Amino acid sequence: MIQRLLPFGTLIVLFITLCFVPNFLSETNLSSVIRQTAVINIMALGMTMIIITGGIDLSVGSILAMGGLLGTMAMAKGQPIAIGILVGIATGAFWGFLNGYLTTRLKINSFIVTLGTLGIIRGLTLVISNGLPVHDIPPAFSFLGEGTVLGVPFVLWVLMACAAIVHFILEHTKLGRYSFAIGSNPDAAFYAGIPVAFHVTCVYAIGGALTGLAGMIEASRLMTGQPTAGQGYELQAIAAVVIGGGSLRGGEGSVLGTLVGAFIMGLLSNGSDLQGISPYWQQAIIGAIIILAVSVDEFRKRRVV
Repeated sequence: MIQRLLPFGTLIVLFITLCFVPNFLSETNLSSVIRQTAVINIMALGMTMIIITGGIDLSVGSILAMGGLLGTMAMAKGQPIAIGILVGIATGAFWGFLNGYLTTRLKINSFIVTLGTLGIIRGLTLVISNGLPVHDIPPAFSFLGEGTVLGVPFVLWVLMACAAIVHFILEHTKLGRYSFAIGSNPDAAFYAGIPVAFHVTCVYAIGGALTGLAGMIEASRLMTGQPTAGQGYELQAIAAVVIGGGSLRGGEGSVLGTLVGAFIMGLLSNGSDLQGISPYWQQAIIGAIIILAVSVDEFRKRRVV
């Protein structure tokens, strides 16, 4: 129980602590935190499903870059904004599907498969773009990342919708129940008649689609299709899941926990910026937090055993 409540307590303590930092509670700063965190949050929702099945996806940063690039390229060639966004989502879904297919059909560890596709996708993105960003984007596209609805950043509405969908899938569908079963014991799930390969591939495809959407939001915020976007984002997405109580051994994880984990990291980053702490130190802090969170999880499981 304590381990489950720890992320929530950490978020509350962190928020109260940052309230004493000048400018933290300003509307502009809080809005910026939400917009910056939304991209990692949406990626982490997909990562939550993947980690629950016992897998991992190291290629999400590269998928985000290619999704954002191809989506903005479609708009630059005259396609409507909606089509451009769909192109970005479809690009993510394709690479997610390929990751799941290679992992299950070739029976290769997902760490190795996605480490390989990380390089492949990043390289292809640079080849397609020739290393240059896409700038000819319709001004209205900025609404996705910077617009507001009812005084609330539009990306927060998008994040809430994605979180509700993923929560519904995990808690109320066969795919969700099978994901927990596969992550807890893949051999038992197989002998119980669960089509493990099919469901794992679906989970990776959904994770890829969410990453593609995150890529379009990132492109909207920057108003460019950056082929180098998303570098290091995989670490932040994994960290959000782990900090939120997800287990890298599979079988555990929740949407609410992941959202809390992502906001903890977002507040840490924002607080560090406000205090003038170097972003290099922020990377080191994130790495240390991952080790700490996994250590707490391992310690808890050893006590249970």
